[in-house]
Amino acid sequence: MIKILQSDACRQLMGEQLSGLSVTNLQNLENQLEMSLKTVRAKKKQIFSDRIKELNLKGNVMHQENIELHKNISLLLQENNALKEKVHKASDVSEGNQYSHDPLNRAIVHDVFAPSNLQLSQPQPQSREASLEAIHLG
Repeated sequence: MIKILQSDACRQLMGEQLSGLSVTNLQNLENQLEMSLKTVRAKKKQIFSDRIKELNLKGNVMHQENIELHKNISLLLQENNALKEKVHKASDVSEGNQYSHDPLNRAIVHDVFAPSNLQLSQPQPQSREASLEAIHLG
């Protein structure tokens, strides 16, 4: 009997089987629904509020980490520039000393910091002799 009453109450809460209810019972059902709805909305609001606070904290932490990373990058760039200057000064001095005795002055100097143009390419088929030679060398 209790299961039947619970089943009827659930149906009434869903808006079904209302035809036998009095005005007072309908008013009570409406009040119960409004209280339940307020509880559900309050719970939903609390969950959203907690999640917003959590995400704001994470955002602040990420912002601080971002600031630290920018500082680190700036320091690394400064160190990199200082090292470049040292290398260029050293290469200027060594070029003057190293190639001054070369009568034809045939120095091939590569700029280590110049951008290089590397490209991927398909491997070229080797001849049978080159493959055998590679096997013997390996």
